[in-house]
Amino acid sequence: MVVIVLALLAGAALTAGPLLWSARRAAHTARAAEQRAADAEQRCADAERRAADADNRARTATARADAAEDRAHGAETEARAAEAHRTVADARYAAAVRELGHLAHERLPAAATALNHPRTPVPGPLDTTGGTDELHHALDTALTAAVRAVLAERERTDAAARAALRGAASKIQALLIQVRSLLEEIQLSVDDPRLLALDFRNELTLRRVQSLAVLSGAWPGMTREDSPLAELCVGAQSRVAGYARIEITNHLREPRLAVAARAAEPVAIALAEILGNATAYSHPETRVVVSIEQGSAGALVVVDDMGVGMEPDQLERAGDLLDGQAEVLLTELGDPPQAGFAVVGLLCRQFGFGCRVEPSPYGGVRAILRLPADLLTLTDPAAPLSALAPRPITQTTPVFDAGDALPTRKRRSPRVPQQDAPSPLPSPAGSTPDRARSAWSALQSGTLAGRSAAHLSPGPEGPAAPEGVETP
Repeated sequence: MVVIVLALLAGAALTAGPLLWSARRAAHTARAAEQRAADAEQRCADAERRAADADNRARTATARADAAEDRAHGAETEARAAEAHRTVADARYAAAVRELGHLAHERLPAAATALNHPRTPVPGPLDTTGGTDELHHALDTALTAAVRAVLAERERTDAAARAALRGAASKIQALLIQVRSLLEEIQLSVDDPRLLALDFRNELTLRRVQSLAVLSGAWPGMTREDSPLAELCVGAQSRVAGYARIEITNHLREPRLAVAARAAEPVAIALAEILGNATAYSHPETRVVVSIEQGSAGALVVVDDMGVGMEPDQLERAGDLLDGQAEVLLTELGDPPQAGFAVVGLLCRQFGFGCRVEPSPYGGVRAILRLPADLLTLTDPAAPLSALAPRPITQTTPVFDAGDALPTRKRRSPRVPQQDAPSPLPSPAGSTPDRARSAWSALQSGTLAGRSAAHLSPGPEGPAAPEGVETP
C-alpha cells in the first residue's frame, strides 16, 4: 500500500516535473512579454513625448514664421511711410526754396519800395494752402526783420546826411548873407543894374540854401516882423528865376492884412518854392497867375501855371508830402533833388498853414496856400506899404473860403482908385536906358526899404534878428 502510494507519488513526480518546467517557462515567457509590453509602452510614451516635442517645435516654428512675416509686413509699411515722408519733405523743401526765392526777388524789393510809396502792394507767399503755417511765419519774421533793419539803416544814413547838410547850409547861408550886405553897401554908392542882377542871383542861391536848411531840420535862418501878405508874395516872386512871367492879383478886402512875424519868412519860403515849381514846369512864354484871396476863415494864395500838369499818382504823392503824411528822406529826393513839395510840407506842418495841389483850369497845376486866421494880423496903418506890392482891385472878384473847395462871389464896395505901382520888372520889349534905369532904381529902393523895415522881434527859437541876419 505504501509502495503503491510511493509509486503513485513517483509517477506523479515524474509527470509534474515537465509540467513545472513548462509552467516556469510560461511564467518566464509571460514576464518577458510583460517586459516587452512595458518596453513598448515606454517606447510609445517616448514617441508620444517626441511627437509632442515635435508638435511644440512645429508650433514654435509656425509662430516664429508668423512673427517674421509680421515684422516683414511692418518693415514694408514703415518703408512705404518713410517714402511718403520723404516725398512730403522733398515737396516742402522745394516749396521752401520757391518761397525763399519769392521772398528775395519779389517780397523784399516790394517791401523796400513800400517804405517810400506806402500804396505799393507787397505780395504774400506763393502757397496759401494749409500745412505751411510754420514756413509762412518764418518768412514773415524774416521779412519784418529785414524791413526793420532797412528802416534803421535808412534813419541812420538820413540822420547823418541831415547833420552834414545842416552844417554846410549854415556856413553857405552865412556867406551869402555877407555877400548880400556887401552888395547893399555897393548899391548905395554905385548905380549899376548889374549889381541888382548879381543881388538877384545871390537871392536865388540863398533861397536854395534856405530850402536845404528846412529839409535838414534847421531854422531857415532869418526872421521878419509882421509882413503884409501882398508884400510877401512879391518877395517870393523876387526869389524865382522866372519872376517876369508871374502875375500877381490882389483881391484882399483889407490891404494891410499881414502874416504874423513867426510865420512870415516860412510863408515866403513856401510861396517861393510853389512859384519856382510853377515856372520850372511850364513853358517859358506862358504866365503864372497868382491870386491873393481873403476868406472868412483866413487867406489864400492861389497859384496857377499853364504847364505840363501832373499825373494822378504824382498829385497823390504831392498831396502826401504837403499834408506831412509822407516821410521825407534826403536820400529819396532824387538826383537832382525834387524838394519843393517836401519843403512846403515841412513848413506847413511846423508853422500851422496848409497847402494842396490840384489840376489847374489853365491846364497845368493849381497850388492853394491856406493861411488860417491865427497866423494873420493887421499892420500899423501909419506904416507905409511897399510901392512894389500890388494894390487890391476894386471889381467883383471870387473870394475863397479856407475851408471850401469852390469859390463864392461877393460884391465889394468901390475903392478910391490908387496910382498903380511901378512894375518891379522892366519890360524887355520897347524899353529905353532911362526907363530901365528908373525901373531898376525903383526895385533897388523898394528892396532896401523892405530890408530896413525888419527889426528885432521874438522868434520861435529866441530873439529874432533883422531880415537877412542869420540866427544861430
